[in-house]
Amino acid sequence: MRVVYRGLALAAAVAAVVAAAVVVVLPSEPDEVVAGPATAPPTAPPPSRSPPSPGAAAAPSARAPSANAPAADAPATDAPSANASATDAPATGAPATPAAASSSAPRATPTPGSSLAPGYTAMEALYADPRVPRLTRAVKRMRLPSPGKRFVKDTRSGLAVPRLPGPWKSYGAAPFTTKQVLPKQRGASPRGMFVTCPLPIMEQKSPRDTALLAARWTLNHHPKGSRITWLASQPAKGGWLLVYRVTYGKRTSRAAVVVMDGGTSKPGLAFVTVPDSQRKQWRDIGRVASGVRVLG
Repeated sequence: MRVVYRGLALAAAVAAVVAAAVVVVLPSEPDEVVAGPATAPPTAPPPSRSPPSPGAAAAPSARAPSANAPAADAPATDAPSANASATDAPATGAPATPAAASSSAPRATPTPGSSLAPGYTAMEALYADPRVPRLTRAVKRMRLPSPGKRFVKDTRSGLAVPRLPGPWKSYGAAPFTTKQVLPKQRGASPRGMFVTCPLPIMEQKSPRDTALLAARWTLNHHPKGSRITWLASQPAKGGWLLVYRVTYGKRTSRAAVVVMDGGTSKPGLAFVTVPDSQRKQWRDIGRVASGVRVLG
């Protein structure tokens, strides 16, 4: 029996030693096994202001906490991390949005060039053209001779105009509707021309302004660099008459335009020009001015 008791006592002693070893090795609570180490994995997102998870709260192990444990817990609960500071900085000192920047930027001051384009009027373009001077009151009327008895009818413009005597002759009208010309001269490219057509430019409220624009348009049918000098300006039977000199280099031409409402969709235009090389026919300009009338 003594042997049996000694065996039981030895077994009880071994069991006590094993139990003590198990208590020392195993953690006191099962949550500590789930929490694992207190340090965060490298791929963890920046800490937020949300409360810590239960696993993180159970980070201390069963062993006696070291002096460094509270310092490790402080950043997760109280002090914001470096990443959190970087995230919060734009909220306090954020730059202005594009809309705010554009609204606060000073408006550009319009320049004289941009104030005319693109919405300038035909008369503003006329007054800005150095080739055409202002028509002032100093420009007087002219005495008109008696009109002739022979006329050329232009049904498209609604006008009847004088048929000028020789050396004038009818010629192919295009791009006009009627055309009379003087013979060509050697060494002189321009020659006398008298044409009619519907008004090729925009009609203005005033017949005078319309005639001014028409005179400017006739520079397209004079040599390059031509400039106008006004000689006469006066009403003409429901329209307007302008007589002027055209200077190009050392040469000149005498010219006239008559703008008149012929009852068609657009007013009619009569235009005559004679170069100084054919100055004997300058007298015919007066005949044109006095002879233009409404057809019918």
